[in-house]
Formats: sequence, structure tokens, C-alpha cells
Amino acid sequence: MARTVDWDDGDGGAVTAIDQRALPAEYRVQRLASVDSLVAAIADLTIRGAPALGAAGALGVALAARRHPGDRDRVRAEAERVAAVRPTAVNLRRGVERALTRLDEGADAVVAEACAVLDEDEATNRLLSTRAADVLMALGPDRPLRLLTHCNSGALATVAWGTGLGAVRELAERGRIAEVLACETRPLLQGARLTAWELREMGVAHRLLVDSAAASAMARGLVDGVVVGADRIAANGDTANKIGTYALACAAARHGLPMVVVAPESTVDHDTASGDDIVIEERDGDEVRAFAGVPTAPAGTPVYNPAFDVTPAGLLAAVVTEQATFRAGAWEYATVLR
Repeated sequence: MARTVDWDDGDGGAVTAIDQRALPAEYRVQRLASVDSLVAAIADLTIRGAPALGAAGALGVALAARRHPGDRDRVRAEAERVAAVRPTAVNLRRGVERALTRLDEGADAVVAEACAVLDEDEATNRLLSTRAADVLMALGPDRPLRLLTHCNSGALATVAWGTGLGAVRELAERGRIAEVLACETRPLLQGARLTAWELREMGVAHRLLVDSAAASAMARGLVDGVVVGADRIAANGDTANKIGTYALACAAARHGLPMVVVAPESTVDHDTASGDDIVIEERDGDEVRAFAGVPTAPAGTPVYNPAFDVTPAGLLAAVVTEQATFRAGAWEYATVLR
């Protein structure tokens, strides 16, 4: 599989992206040659997943710098458009801000910085996945694990490898995965369309279940733990992730099962004190009123459609990044301080 998002330097430069709306029926790569097309791709979830959005943010600045050489004000305005598309995912703005640090050096320097974001992603994800796999093994029984996951936190949510699903990949390579239960993740079915597709490509035993069956699976003893990614993590460990994650955390706590969040350090927002301060994106009601383009509710039915919810840190066994682990109310930095 190609990188989820990448840079093509031909014909003045463009962003290439796996079109995640088309999977699993079709694997196709889009070439996005303008900031307008990139903004649209982020908005319609052609590109999604916090680390992938961070890379896309940096690449958006590279696109703007190539299209408007020498016009720093125009580049900054275009960069702000990219950063504002999805407000919950802190990685998106951080990717934009990182690429902008090289703007005074010219377009080529901006492109080089954006490409550095891409190159760092896989190494970061491999490291955090190894650390998370160790945590999951320590928290679970001494046998191959039965894990439940929600939304998609695999390679498709990053540039390469994955976060929560990256930990599953690492455990599978160790022979420590018995089965993965993947929630379908309504209303846009990222679990059914993307996670099930990735698990099949990985050769990992898995079953798909409707979101409302997860608590029942826990009650029946089919789950050893829950592993998910994140879109923003507050300083106190509260975590914003795909809508439905909070309900899973409540069910896991009820059944004494560990829930582990896996995300890069760039997803941790130490300037956000708690989950109460995280802006939650609300999406178009038609995502709920219809299924695959077919209406499933009366036209005009009012809809509450938050893209994310916040799970309090107290419901989590651990939050794992490539540098740190949050548990028992504190961050423990293993190597490099933030």
C-alpha cells in the first residue's frame, strides 16, 4: 500500500492521497494539486485520522508555497484555511504550523519540512506501537489477546503503520493476537470499511460487529481489552476520539477490562487542560439521515451528529505515545521531555 498521504514533486507539486471514501470497494489514489482540493479532501474525509491530517496540514502549506512563491501573506492565509477545516484534530494545525516555520526560507524549504513530517511518521508509529503492545500484554492475560477496536487507527489514519491498530499489528507479529473485534463505527463506517479492510490485508483474525453489540461482547467474555487511537489528548489525559469511544470506555470499566489509547506525542495538547476545553466538531445531518446515499429517516429530521466524544482519563488504563505513558493521573516520560 502506498503512503496514505504523500508529496508528488512533478508538475509544480501536488499531494497524493488514498481516497478513503472509496474503500473497500475500490483502492484509488487522488492527486490534489490545489489548496482548494486539499481542503475539500480533508472536509469530506478522503483524508482522515489525526496523524494523516497532521501530514496533510504540512503538505497544504507546501502546496500554497509552491503556488504563491514570495507571497508570504497569501501562503499564511491559505495555511489557515487548511488548519481550520477540522478543529478537533490538533495534529492538523500542528502540521500547518511546523511547515510555516520554514516559510521565510522559500518554497523548497517548506516542501522539505513537510516531507520530513511524512518521513518521521512511520518511525514514530512503530515506536509507539511497540510501547503500546508491551502495555497491552502487561494488562491482559498471558495468552494471545482478544481486542476490540473502534473507528480506524491503522495505516490509513497515519502516513504509514498506524497507532491503535499499529499496536495490533505489532502484537500479531509477536503471535499475541487471537482475534480483533472491529466496531462498524456509525455513521460513516470507518471500522467496517477501513479497519476490516486493513485487518484482512494484515492477515489478522477478526470479526465485524455493530457498535451497539460491543458491550454485549464484553459481557459474554469475548474481549480482553480495548485499543483505540485519538484525535486530541488533553493535559490531564482526557481523550477525544471518534464518537462512540466514551460508551466503550464506560462498558469496559463496567466489565473490568483495560482500555488503552495509542497516539503520537503530537496529539497530546498540553495547552488544553481537560476534555471540557476540546472543541467537538459536528458534521452534516445527512450523514445520519441517509445510508450509502439512501434516505433512512424522514427528510428534514433534526440530527445531533458530533464527530467525536471525550473519554475521561479515569476510565482509561493508559494513554501511550512514543515518548510517554499516562496512567494513574500522571504522564511518565520514558525518553525525551516534551
